[in-house]
Amino acid sequence: MLADKKILFIGAGSMAEAMISGFVQSEKISPKQIIVTNRTNEKRLSELESKYGVIGLTQNQLSLTEIDIFIFAMKPKDVAKAIETLKHHIQANQLILSVLAGIPTSYFEQILQNDQQVVRVMPNTSSMIGESATAISPGLHTTDEKIQLAKSLLECIGRIFIIDEQKMDVFTGIAGSGPAYFYYFMEYMEKEALKAGLEVENARQIIAQTIVGAAKMVQEQEESPTLLRENVTSPNGTTAAGISALEVYQGGLAISKAVEYATKRSKEISVQIKDSILVSID
Repeated sequence: MLADKKILFIGAGSMAEAMISGFVQSEKISPKQIIVTNRTNEKRLSELESKYGVIGLTQNQLSLTEIDIFIFAMKPKDVAKAIETLKHHIQANQLILSVLAGIPTSYFEQILQNDQQVVRVMPNTSSMIGESATAISPGLHTTDEKIQLAKSLLECIGRIFIIDEQKMDVFTGIAGSGPAYFYYFMEYMEKEALKAGLEVENARQIIAQTIVGAAKMVQEQEESPTLLRENVTSPNGTTAAGISALEVYQGGLAISKAVEYATKRSKEISVQIKDSILVSID
């Protein structure tokens, strides 16, 4: 399904690079199937060409008729200019994947061709190593065939979750921002390990493997996280002491609030973007 597809990234920032890295490492897509463009930064295009073997082109060098999948990956504030430039060239049967926070599928549908096929996508930075948790929300006119195409492509960078578009904000609070929560958690575990005399690289790998193992237990066992936690928490044991400290210092509340605040901020950003960009829609 992917072997003959041409993929165009419009935007060459960090998320575009993370996805490109995942695609190339999967070996399911040839680097020469991937074209990258941006507004003015040709040096950045050359960097991506050199690093991943993809094709970097300026916008006046593009042949848009040969593109099967457009991936909109610029800053959300720049989408209006990009759409204005491309709207007379993109055809309804060409699939649009949008990784733009706060931009609904309806924005593309109302500005582009009738029955434009659009899928909103929310990956995370673990795309770079093929371990993203990626949400997709198909637009109104997107066929089952194009949804399957989007899934096949995005499975190259991790696991796919089809969700209602209205749930994108909470997904962002959990999976979009989630890697940073774990990195933060790991920072503090590492500090304690170093205080106790472990070498930094050894400590870092021990902590990382512990998290990987716990995550795989959740993925591969039927028990809930609550039950898995209870199973390893012996009365008056070391784990019970650690959990007790989390309860005393409201670790659970902090985690809940992290998701809540990130979700709220995602909603705020969506409103701000709509106020500044979607005013062009009647």
